[in-house]
Amino acid sequence: MAAPQAQPESGSILTASGLTKRYTSGASTLTILEKLHLEIHAGQTLAVVGESGSGKSTLLHLLGGLDTPSEGSVRCAGVDLYAMNEAERARHRNRTMGFVWQQHALLPEFTAEENAAMPLLVSGSPRSEALRLARERLREVGLAARAGHRPGELSGGEQQRVSLARALVARPRILLADEPTGNLDPHTAEAVVDLIFELHRAHGLTSVIVTHNLAFAQRCHRVLKLKAGAADESPGAAA
Repeated sequence: MAAPQAQPESGSILTASGLTKRYTSGASTLTILEKLHLEIHAGQTLAVVGESGSGKSTLLHLLGGLDTPSEGSVRCAGVDLYAMNEAERARHRNRTMGFVWQQHALLPEFTAEENAAMPLLVSGSPRSEALRLARERLREVGLAARAGHRPGELSGGEQQRVSLARALVARPRILLADEPTGNLDPHTAEAVVDLIFELHRAHGLTSVIVTHNLAFAQRCHRVLKLKAGAADESPGAAA
């Protein structure tokens, strides 16, 4: 099946329409998200907040093409993610999105440089070019001197900086982050938050950030609060 052609969306880079996610077990159905509509414009920062189990991570996975909605659609950079097959969706995702997780998901047997280069290496980029770009991103996050260290030799904050370098190594347009400071102490978390906003500006990103940190959320352009499958939005300080 040919990949759908991108179409302009009047400045929107991520749009969810009627987005619904349900899980069924026997006669029981659990609705996580119910007909959510969301339009995110290029350059915006959107924080997603809510209690545990409110659907924050589910929403992020659906926006990133990592899960399948029960109903509704997601358009990313003008393309309907769920009109593509899995291989096409993965290629589109790898070109347009970078991901940061609460658990750093670094491969312990590889160096920081190799971990940061991994999205390019798995997509078939020449190793020398992938490592060059990885070193550039590591310099950007303040880890040039740690490029040859493995994850076990790095602090939690340093590991999260490597994951940020990895997320941006392929020059994505969109950053999706799921509790990026959740495992960090307050001082380190604040430094990582500052870095995320700095990288957002420097790379001209559109950023969607799931967080329990309300101070972090309020620094974004918009704050989306999820509760019982529904969404309520308010402006952040950057609006």
